[in-house]
Amino acid sequence: MRQLLDTYPVLLLLIPFAVAFCSVCWIHPRLVRLARMKGIVDNPNSRKLQRTPVPVLGGTAVFFGLFLGLGCLSPFLDCDRLFLIFTLMTLMLYTGTLDDIMGLSPRLRFAVEILSVLLLVFIGHQSINDFHGLWGVGIIPLWVAAPLTVFASVGIINAINLIDGVNGLSSGYCVMACVIFSVFFWCRDDMTMTVLAVVCVGALVPFFIHNVFGDSSRMFIGDGGTLVMGMLMSVFVIRVLHAGVADASAVTPDEGLIPFTLAVLSIPVFDTLRVMSCRMARGRSPFLPDKTHLHHLFIGVGFSHPGTTFCILSLNLLVVVTWWLLSACGVSVDVQLYAVVGLGLLFTFGLYFGVQALPRKGKAYRFLRRLAVWSHIERKGIYFWLQRQVDRT
Repeated sequence: MRQLLDTYPVLLLLIPFAVAFCSVCWIHPRLVRLARMKGIVDNPNSRKLQRTPVPVLGGTAVFFGLFLGLGCLSPFLDCDRLFLIFTLMTLMLYTGTLDDIMGLSPRLRFAVEILSVLLLVFIGHQSINDFHGLWGVGIIPLWVAAPLTVFASVGIINAINLIDGVNGLSSGYCVMACVIFSVFFWCRDDMTMTVLAVVCVGALVPFFIHNVFGDSSRMFIGDGGTLVMGMLMSVFVIRVLHAGVADASAVTPDEGLIPFTLAVLSIPVFDTLRVMSCRMARGRSPFLPDKTHLHHLFIGVGFSHPGTTFCILSLNLLVVVTWWLLSACGVSVDVQLYAVVGLGLLFTFGLYFGVQALPRKGKAYRFLRRLAVWSHIERKGIYFWLQRQVDRT
């Protein structure tokens, strides 16, 4: 088997992907029944968009796929580096699932998140300790890298958690991000991180399909899933920016790694900054839930859940493509960062306040309303056919 994997290294990706995919397909309907039987559901209220109780054990299903997908390759792949990462993901799963079931205080959740990142820094010896030429800065000392890593990672974890507002958004975003990171790590010959990203895609895709197209089989990923995914995104960012990790021969001087990671995370990060800054400007707690996220804007205009997910993911992908074009054209790392930040602000702050300011009877707003009507694929026959197929599994 090892000789086969050495001959065809792509099997290191296909096998765990298939195992993770099939595992989630198998366990998903069983967890739906368990959640309904035990009342582990997200009940509708004035802030939430669903009209009926929906099971919230999706994170457990995704984690199950991750566990089996990585476990099947443990005899053939150096998984020592993954032990701590998987331990922290387990801690996030338990924390988030407890929050889903019984509710935890924001302080306790933040304490667990900070502790997890500190373990990654001081036990795993992984941190954001290299600016890779941005503003002429290279490697930075640990006393700067440690708090920077904690601040960035906790921010990423909560940004992923806060975009979980419409069907398919958080899982669809994480699929997109993991595909991008897997390509990056594959080009850098970092097979361990490549496999981790690919396995995550395999575990998320069946959940995404049920979440978007399912009716009786629909399940939310919950805080358990979003915290796990947030920790995974943080690990990928730290891995990209840790000194000496990126293959020097594969990274050109004009390839901005900090702009790259910020481009991948642009919509979740900048939308979270907008929401929290606006809450504080109104004298409210930044952690008090409301309906001011970007996905609430699209839903308010009339977009469907799939349409909202498609639009937001397209905006995020446009930022990544813009970064890639600037990097390929030899634009400086500093300008790459300014362009990514500018687009991130435009697609979150600018879009949100711009649409809010549009006259409701004006041409621009009416055009958005027409686009919103076209986005309602759930009103078309193909959607009902897909729904029957998904719910039957």
